[in-house]
Amino acid sequence: MLIPIPCVVMRGGTSKGPFFLLDDLPHDEATRNRVLLAAMGSPDRRQIDGLGGGDSLTSKVVMVSKSARPGIDVEYLFAQVSIDSETVDTSPNCGNMLAGVAPFAIEHGLVAAGMPTTRVRVFNRNTGKVVEAVVQTPGGKVNYEGDVHIDGVPGSGAPILLNFLDAAGAKTGRLLPTGRVQDVIDGVPVSCVDFSSPIVFIAAASLGKSGYESKAQLDGDSALLARLEAIRLEAAQRMGMGDVRGKVLPKLVLLARPAHGGQISSRYFVPWNCHAAHAVTGALCVAAACSIPGTIAAELVQPDAAQPGLIGIEHPSGRLDTRVQIDGRDDDGLPLIRSAGVVRTAKPIVSGVVYVPGSAWEATV
Repeated sequence: MLIPIPCVVMRGGTSKGPFFLLDDLPHDEATRNRVLLAAMGSPDRRQIDGLGGGDSLTSKVVMVSKSARPGIDVEYLFAQVSIDSETVDTSPNCGNMLAGVAPFAIEHGLVAAGMPTTRVRVFNRNTGKVVEAVVQTPGGKVNYEGDVHIDGVPGSGAPILLNFLDAAGAKTGRLLPTGRVQDVIDGVPVSCVDFSSPIVFIAAASLGKSGYESKAQLDGDSALLARLEAIRLEAAQRMGMGDVRGKVLPKLVLLARPAHGGQISSRYFVPWNCHAAHAVTGALCVAAACSIPGTIAAELVQPDAAQPGLIGIEHPSGRLDTRVQIDGRDDDGLPLIRSAGVVRTAKPIVSGVVYVPGSAWEATV
């Protein structure tokens, strides 16, 4: 028999996927993964039998639960569901999908709405870090309509402010996982930085690229993709992350000087193809890297003297603005980044149930 599971398909930032209450899913991880694969229609390039859209940006799942942690409202677990393999990866985070967590939690009664805004403190189970989300709730209801436009999404929506708190060393425990601002891998200078997500930064020019290429141009360069993967695998070993073949972390970013009024140009890889826009967690790591003297990013960034802390990141679909708040330096001269923030929008698309085969849940039935 088919089993119905309540969910809401939401757009969060430039991504999209189903949001579940964690208690509505199997508690056993292996069984839960089978259920999520079935819900998304994986493995299948078209994901024709599920909710997935045949693209990494639309094959994402969010699971939300009320938190018992002091000072925390809800907990968020993100899963990247593979399109063409039986893989559910909860090691990465997704800042775009995170934009939908607070509205979802308020709508489902996990958090009481305030007026005119509601602050929701979210514990990210993927990273063990805390994010504060500020949602517009006039009259005690979530407002989704507004005039904030984010590149990569048509139309506009109400702003959702995301402040990432104490996000240094999110996966490796260190802002600079290798202990150096630059390393050389396969003759290419790289900077390995872990802030909200671990990333390997490379100057596009080091690989014969301008850094202004389109997603299609980069995705069509098989030689480039192969070299990037080789660099990523070696960088992960040096970052203490082990063998990451088949895993999505660390990510890769090609950087260049800005060309359209921002502070830096970025091409973010997910990691085996270029993001159509830019991941939020990746953008925050770009901003953090720009604040660390000696990194590839710091060598290419062009700060805005009138707006300290603003890092406008140019990407294939436009621009994403971030703001970094620094409270001095540590004993090694590295910046103490109190928080990094970004404004996103979110929107519920459809609410109901997704049907999965009973065989997917057999371990807990």
